Amino acid sequence: MGLFTRDIKTMNDLFVHQLQDIYYAEKQLVKALPKMADKATDKQLKDGFLTHLEETKTHVQRLEEVFRMHGAEIKAVDCPAIDGIIEEADEVAGEVADKSVLDAALINAGQAAEHYEIARYGSLIAWARQLGRNDCASILQKTLDEEKTTDKKLTSLAEAKVNLRAAS
Repeated sequence: MGLFTRDIKTMNDLFVHQLQDIYYAEKQLVKALPKMADKATDKQLKDGFLTHLEETKTHVQRLEEVFRMHGAEIKAVDCPAIDGIIEEADEVAGEVADKSVLDAALINAGQAAEHYEIARYGSLIAWARQLGRNDCASILQKTLDEEKTTDKKLTSLAEAKVNLRAAS
């Protein structure tokens, strides 16, 4: 089912499709975050990726709960956006020899994923409310809040030391 195909006829169809999209994205991030943590040289960054891995596993479980609450099949659909973000992160990480610059690149990749998720969760929450599913919206809101917190932590880490170290 493509985003702009006739498979999506209603707001409910759109909501379910985007749930499937972000479900795929979160599952891909569960695979990518340990690799990012392995590549990170800054201990705080490494620990942050591993902490967010555990949160991301919870995000997957919450999405499964929303699928069940909404009466939709728990299913993922390919998300070329997250695949591209992860692929780009792998390519850039492979091209950076200086480890302090690599950490800055990893933060950038992490934030690209966070911003994608923030956009998706924001829309899903609005659509859930429109569909009268405040119960689903409140679960999705917990995840959105965690994604925003992770993004802020990455920004703080970058500005406080990682970018400074990379630039010197």
